[in-house]
Amino acid sequence: MNSTNVRRTHKVARKPIVLLFVVNTPEFFVSHRLPVAEAAKRAGYEVHVASAHGGAVEKIEDAGFQHHVIEFARSGQNPLQEMRTLKQLFILFRSLQPDLVHLVTIKPVLYGGLVARFTGVSGVVAAVSGLGTVFVANSMVSKLRRWLVTRLYVQAFKQRRLAVIFQNPIDRETLLSTGALSIGNTRMIRGSGVAMAEYPYLPEPAGKPVVVMAARLLKDKGVAEFVNAANILSERGVDVDMRLIGSADPGNPGSVTDEELDSWKKDGQVTLMGYRTDIAYQYASANIVCLPSYYGEGLPKSLVEAAACGRAVVTTDHPGCRDAIKPDETGVLVPVKDSVALANAIHKLIDQPELRKDMGAAGRALAEECFSIENVVAQHLKIYEEVTAHD
Repeated sequence: MNSTNVRRTHKVARKPIVLLFVVNTPEFFVSHRLPVAEAAKRAGYEVHVASAHGGAVEKIEDAGFQHHVIEFARSGQNPLQEMRTLKQLFILFRSLQPDLVHLVTIKPVLYGGLVARFTGVSGVVAAVSGLGTVFVANSMVSKLRRWLVTRLYVQAFKQRRLAVIFQNPIDRETLLSTGALSIGNTRMIRGSGVAMAEYPYLPEPAGKPVVVMAARLLKDKGVAEFVNAANILSERGVDVDMRLIGSADPGNPGSVTDEELDSWKKDGQVTLMGYRTDIAYQYASANIVCLPSYYGEGLPKSLVEAAACGRAVVTTDHPGCRDAIKPDETGVLVPVKDSVALANAIHKLIDQPELRKDMGAAGRALAEECFSIENVVAQHLKIYEEVTAHD
């Protein structure tokens, strides 16, 4: 047989889809998106991560991902620094040429969306994990910032293929009302998920009731209200251990100050635990978990983890916070900035142990149904497939 008549077929290996995560800090990526990235890698994506430098970069690289340093400033007060960040993103997008970018938190969404438009990125997934304070503050400066940020959202969302993930319906309605995107580009995923096995449902500890608040120590997280509630309970003679977990955020203008922390430590009404990585243990050692936030939350991870641990929750009737619980079933809602109402709700759960245990059990069931990491990962991979699908 003439060799020229023999047709040979060669199987051409398909080039992997290059997926680039853009996140403000490596710590946030590890705590909120690492399982999604690991699942994407297993599914055949070539995964890269861009963020500011930090201690968690080593963990990202140990997971097999290439890390790229982008200098995201905490405050955004220096225009030259912001331009430098945009330039770094432009250079990275041009050189890496990702097929899909997953932008997480406000600044990466805005800046990454703008750069993606002008570098030919074909698919953009934007995760709006809370809107911060820009859409709730009402000073003249805040109104100007809101106008500017809205214009940036409009431009950042002009993409060929776009999916914008929200964690609560109010945030989605807020951005839809600006005209920045259409309903067809929106997706809803309730939170960043929790590994149920790592947050076991254990019996409550015996002895003095323990109430835990774990958060970045920003004023809008309701830190002062938590401390005030501790003072109120002390004045009532309620025997309770109020524990505050977290540390100040010096680069953030909304952070509590070291002077405030020193004052609270001296007063002794709250136990300052500092930054902790053993949150599952801390919740297992508590009877009640509290988050009196009025920050622009997406869906607070601390409340999802509390539900997984089977602990009753006291939180605010505020977007994101209210979406993390079933009111009067898994926890109690109180008005924002109301220390007395907060103290009353904690006092009620201290006095009614069976009620709080029932709420804890219902919280665990809610976490299993809605917040498991497997469920959240599967939803993300489905969105990636939709955004990268060819016409």
